[in-house]
Amino acid sequence: MDSAKTVNDKLSFPSLIRFNKIMGSVHLAQGVLMMLFAFLIYPNLDGTGTQTFTIPVIGNYLEFVTGQGLVLTPTDTLFELPFLPLTASFLLISGIFHFIIAFPYKEKYVSDLKKGINKLRWYEYALSSSLMIVLISSLFGVRDIAVFVLIALANAAMNLFGLDMELLNSGKNKTEKKTNWLPFIFGSVIGIAPWLAIVFYIGVNPNLDAVPGFVWAILVTYFLAFNTFPVNMYLQYKGIGKFKNYLYGERGYIVLSLVAKTILTWLVLFGAFQP
Repeated sequence: MDSAKTVNDKLSFPSLIRFNKIMGSVHLAQGVLMMLFAFLIYPNLDGTGTQTFTIPVIGNYLEFVTGQGLVLTPTDTLFELPFLPLTASFLLISGIFHFIIAFPYKEKYVSDLKKGINKLRWYEYALSSSLMIVLISSLFGVRDIAVFVLIALANAAMNLFGLDMELLNSGKNKTEKKTNWLPFIFGSVIGIAPWLAIVFYIGVNPNLDAVPGFVWAILVTYFLAFNTFPVNMYLQYKGIGKFKNYLYGERGYIVLSLVAKTILTWLVLFGAFQP
C-alpha cells in the first residue's frame, strides 16, 4: 500500500478527490451568487438599472506638443473592467479546475500526487490569482493597460515557477538528493513585482484618507493569504511535521485557496455597497 495513503487515512487519495468535489461546489456556488449579484441586484441599487462598478482602462503614448516637447498623453478609455463579474470569475475558474481534477483528470491527479506534483493547481493559480491581483491593483489607481498586463504576467510567472519547483523535485528521495530551491527563489523574486507596483501607487497617492476601509481590508487579507502559499511549499519540501506527507500540503493549498478567495469575495461584495 502506498505510504502517502497510510500516513493519515483522512488524507487518502479518494478523500482528496471527494474534497475537490466539495471545494469545487463551494467555489461554484459563491461564483454564481456573485454573478447574480453583479447582474441582477447591484445594477438596481442606485435605481438606474445600470452597472456602475467598473474600472476604466487606458493607455499612454508620447505626443509632441509645440512649446512643451514630448508629453505623455493618456488615451481615452480603451475598455472597462466589470469588477463584480470578474470577482465571480476567479471563483468560477477555481470551481471548474476542482471539477476537472475530481472527474476526467482524477487518475492523472492521483498518479501525479504520488510523484509530488499537481500541475493543474499551478495553471489554475496562474489564471485566478493573476486576475485577483489585477483587480486589487486597480483599487489603488492602476489604470494603464501595460501595467495591468505586466502585473498579471509577473504573477502568472511566479505560479509557473511553483510548477517548475514540483517538476524538478518530483519523485526524489529526499535522503539521497537535495531539493532544488532555485524555482522557489526565482518565483519569490518575480512575485514581489506586483506588490511593488501597488506600493508605488499607494506611495504617490496624496489622498489615502479617501481610500475606503474595505479596500485596505482586501489588500491586507490578500497579502497575508499570498504569503501563506510559499510557507506551505516550504514546509512541504522541508518535510516538517505532518508536511512529510505531500498530501497534507496538497490539502493545505486547497484550503488556503478557498479561504483567500472567499474572504476577498465577501469583502468586495461588502464594498459594493459603499459610496
